[in-house]
Amino acid sequence: MTITKTKEPAFHITGEVGWINDPNGLIYYKGQYHVFFQYYPEDTKWGPMHWGHVVSDDLTNWKYMPIALYPGDDFDKNGCFSGSAIIHDGKLWLMYTGFIENEGGESIRQVQCLAESEDGVTFKKHGIVIGEDKLPAGYAPCDFRDPKVWRHGDFFWCIVAARKTEGKGRILLFKSSDLFGWELVNDLFDADSAGKMIECPDYNEELGCLFFCEQYQPSENGIHLNIHSCRWCTGRIDYSTGRFVEKARGIVDYGFDIYAPQSFAGEHLFMGWLNMWDRSVPSAKYGFAGMLTVPRTMAIKDGRLYQEPKVSTTEVFRTTLSDRIYDKAVTGVITVRATGLEALELKLRTDGKNSTSLVLSNGEWVFDRSGSGEAITGEEKDADSLAGIRRMPYSASDEVTLTIVMDEFSVEIFEDGRAMSSTIYPPEGADGIELTVKADSCEYTRADVNLK
Repeated sequence: MTITKTKEPAFHITGEVGWINDPNGLIYYKGQYHVFFQYYPEDTKWGPMHWGHVVSDDLTNWKYMPIALYPGDDFDKNGCFSGSAIIHDGKLWLMYTGFIENEGGESIRQVQCLAESEDGVTFKKHGIVIGEDKLPAGYAPCDFRDPKVWRHGDFFWCIVAARKTEGKGRILLFKSSDLFGWELVNDLFDADSAGKMIECPDYNEELGCLFFCEQYQPSENGIHLNIHSCRWCTGRIDYSTGRFVEKARGIVDYGFDIYAPQSFAGEHLFMGWLNMWDRSVPSAKYGFAGMLTVPRTMAIKDGRLYQEPKVSTTEVFRTTLSDRIYDKAVTGVITVRATGLEALELKLRTDGKNSTSLVLSNGEWVFDRSGSGEAITGEEKDADSLAGIRRMPYSASDEVTLTIVMDEFSVEIFEDGRAMSSTIYPPEGADGIELTVKADSCEYTRADVNLK
């Protein structure tokens, strides 16, 4: 299938053409930030997974590199699934899941594989390093994927998503002295996940922050409405027992469209897939499907995850307002700083008929994309989802800073360390911004993204 990309976001990562999903192998190597991602260049639908690859000097402008991993060997003949990266002996190593479809269902095999590179561009595969023989009894070899690797003490450590044969999602911990020979340490929680399967576990040791995604999980009384949700957990891995000692947990992002958050190796920085499974993707007609979030700084404060966008920008407009302001922009970063905030309504990408809105209502942020333009449909059937609505807790602080990152097909909203991210597909010419506030004082700033 021949694909031509006719439109694309200004600064969010997509494939050159075709489908992308999970970010993989995020790392700083030889003076550049490297981002790999699940990639199928031959269609705008999910297919045999490759590892796409981009690099950047500033985390804003990205350059396409050759595809890093192609499926086709005996151990990954039907796909090179998600994984992570680590630097060892000056080389860049990728640890990923090899997918062998066989006859489908229980006959599928997912194995953990290794590849290395001396230049960060061309990779040599080493095949399977954690096969189904390393799985404990009662765990399904058809659901065993997405390794995250790091170094602690004298060992390399790796967590891998797994599933009990008669149960739900689990996370297994392995260790190795050389990246090649691995041994099972333990089941990280020794308990089933809330959802059917866990995917894309990620551990930032310095912060004591664990990410993982749960498929088809209950909404927990509306705490999250996406049927595929992403969690953070604070705590630490006890290496002597192989257990995660949890302190607290929450939702990574309150929006419609984020999955598979992964942190950069050794840094307080992460990205996610800015899309969602079981969701229509209107951008397919432009030759691409799926993109990644902007990079986000991450911190643990007051026992929870705090995140802020990290984008290179230049301020182009600043003003104070007493009640209302009108502006125009399709892309950029908007910041609203208010003291004594009582009410706020923001309309983005409006043309008088279509608009994407954010309203402060009854102590929460309410995002509404029902009038954004082209409709996006999903599997969620609750009232908010059908109405195009997502909600995020409001800090109710004396001083509030609201940050909105806008691109051609997305909105990422940040307040008090929380985030709410969603795709949108407005019509051509929808570039209006309307902000109405009631506050003791309010300052509105807009910045352009520094694109080369």
